[in-house]
Amino acid sequence: MNALLLLVTVAGQRVALPASAVESVVELDTLIPVPRAASHVAGLSALRSRVLTVIDCMRALELGATDVSDGIHEAAVVELDGHHYALLVDSVEDVVEARSDPAPLRAAMGRGWEAVSLGLVETDDGPLLLVDVAALIGGVEARAA
Repeated sequence: MNALLLLVTVAGQRVALPASAVESVVELDTLIPVPRAASHVAGLSALRSRVLTVIDCMRALELGATDVSDGIHEAAVVELDGHHYALLVDSVEDVVEARSDPAPLRAAMGRGWEAVSLGLVETDDGPLLLVDVAALIGGVEARAA
């Protein structure tokens, strides 16, 4: 495969995002709440005169919620269908190279992870779950529909 992957931590789990889907990595400090938004939408933020819809990855995976009330939060900025999103993550670690194509999961990882999984990819850091950015942005509500 030899694709580049962004290694991030979400809910304490090291996972990979396709680097080709990530425009930048940023630190967000202010979020504007969005009344009546889907539960996994943490709010809105601005980056270089663009509005970002901020996705709480933990909520999207049904693993709890990120405390966005205080402090700076790391996020991966992605674009999907002409809209910009910031995916809140615990941390951003590195860019690594995939050494294999995604392989199917062989163990139960939980409903949220399985819903966003593209499979396991081998890297020099070991196997990592490759996350489908569009499924993560869709969140629980999209999977339930």
